[in-house]
Amino acid sequence: MLLIIDDDIAVCTSLSLLARKEGFDVAVAHNPDDAFRILKRHEVALVLLDMNFSNETSGRDGLQMLQELKTLKPTLPVILITGWATIDLAVQGMKLGAADFINKPWQNAHLIQSVRTALALAHSEAKGKEQRAEEMPDSSPIAPRPLPTALSRRALDKQFDFAQIVGESPQLVQILQTIGRIAHTDASVLILGESGTGKELVAEAIHQNSQRAKRPFVKVNLGGVSTSLFESEMFGHVRGAFTDARFDRTGRFEMANRGTIFLDEIGELDASSQVKLLRVLQDRTYEVLGSSKTKSVDVRVICATNRNLEEMVAKGTFREDLLYRINLIIIHLPALRERPNDIPLLVEFFVDNLRQIYQRPHLQVTREALQWLKNLNLPGNIRQLKNLVERTVLISHRDVLTIEDFQQNYQGSKNSTLSTPPSTLPDVGSMTLEEMEIQMIRRAMEFHRGKVARVAKSLGITRSALYRRLEKFNIPFDEE
Repeated sequence: MLLIIDDDIAVCTSLSLLARKEGFDVAVAHNPDDAFRILKRHEVALVLLDMNFSNETSGRDGLQMLQELKTLKPTLPVILITGWATIDLAVQGMKLGAADFINKPWQNAHLIQSVRTALALAHSEAKGKEQRAEEMPDSSPIAPRPLPTALSRRALDKQFDFAQIVGESPQLVQILQTIGRIAHTDASVLILGESGTGKELVAEAIHQNSQRAKRPFVKVNLGGVSTSLFESEMFGHVRGAFTDARFDRTGRFEMANRGTIFLDEIGELDASSQVKLLRVLQDRTYEVLGSSKTKSVDVRVICATNRNLEEMVAKGTFREDLLYRINLIIIHLPALRERPNDIPLLVEFFVDNLRQIYQRPHLQVTREALQWLKNLNLPGNIRQLKNLVERTVLISHRDVLTIEDFQQNYQGSKNSTLSTPPSTLPDVGSMTLEEMEIQMIRRAMEFHRGKVARVAKSLGITRSALYRRLEKFNIPFDEE
């Protein structure tokens, strides 16, 4: 049952009709006393709570009610609704445990999506607690011995598609369990972790195991989008919107409609772009640049960053209300040094792919080499390991790779992910970074005979990132 708490009869009627149309049982309360009577008599699954029950518009009524609800029923999802929304009010509500914050007038589809997401998350959390309770009965003073990690990973792989995520460490398995619990919801997810830890792969796994799996998965590297092009890139533009707008352009949010949008490096956004992004995340509406028509979007949002957003909020460089919009679920990815036992598995995974890519079916790594790699300092994490393995495969003429093969390439690439040996680097001042990047891309394109997927892999970037560079530098390529 949904409980609607609002002193406005018209609002209650409208919300009741909408909820019943979507198949929900509904109860209505016009004041806190009625609400608590209903909570005592009925099993309420979620509360839609107005922020004001008096002539005041400060929202204090709603915040006090929220605190009382959370004291009475800590796990009860509460969605706040108000026509007097302020940044501080939204943030305060989220800090007190609100599941979401909806502005009046609301969009029906957005509100129902929020309700379903909150219910799904509450159900997943309750199910997780039940499973943990079964594993550790209250009557037993000693915790049961956990199953081996490999078995837990195999059990997860039977239920979900995690083929591209390699590892069996407890930290990784816990992350996969979280993904499994929240993937089917529309909850916003914030993925945190150092560069090269696999944030994009985790975002793709969430999408692939969601109800939106057959819909678009659109990736945006916000670190590569300039402030002047942000609106055009994200929301699109119409012809003539600005000097170089010769054609209509579809924005990333429209491309991702009914699917998932992955906003990588969100910590790089400047203040003005944060405001524009917040509006579409809050209201699920936007305007195409050069058009006054408002468009709606149905999209799941997954963000990632290697920066500490809470520190940025404290410094005033990242909006607190935006942080609370994107961090309903937070996933922390461990650095590779925190799960060294997964390194041999990752190496075998990379080598298995390279056997097919380079048609070297007898390619293998010695046990001693795997142990050496396991103890290696890899500040670039999985990306650096992948580049090291591929570089070694390319340079070595032997099919059995030893410690010496990896040592040679690691020593020459400690300080560079592109890892051109120091002896071949141009003199300082003889070439700009952009010229070096162009040269490296051209060499990789020639080596891999224009195969964009292989070139992107060898350079340690995504295909979309490579396409952007090919277009930017006017390097010819064939569409795959």
